[in-house]
Amino acid sequence: MLFVLPAVAKAQSESPDEIRMSIYFGGGSYDIDEFQATELYHWLDSVPNLLEKYQIHLISHTDPIGGKQFNEWLSKMRSESVQHLLLNKQIPEHKITIKNWGLENPVYSNQTYSGMQMNRRVDVILYPIVF
Repeated sequence: MLFVLPAVAKAQSESPDEIRMSIYFGGGSYDIDEFQATELYHWLDSVPNLLEKYQIHLISHTDPIGGKQFNEWLSKMRSESVQHLLLNKQIPEHKITIKNWGLENPVYSNQTYSGMQMNRRVDVILYPIVF
């Protein structure tokens, strides 16, 4: 069963120079719908001098349904799906780093259905390159 959230949510930055957006997934899924892929591409295009000024970090999360081993695999598959979109956008692989949290370190509470929905995501975070 697939749920629908606002497809793309832009979270508040944790630091003033950090820019981020999130890609959300259905339960047990690592498929990215066309709308979210298009939104990701538009967002990347809106960042001036993206490749010269930023390093891209992909941080993947899951809900706890399915257990630890399944969610480690699912987290990896989700981040690889987003990485594939970035590579198709001609982002060099060396500009991308990945952290797969799986069900560990949830940002939202997994005690509620809405919290679990919000944890089914990959955060795409642009960190400025310090010269």
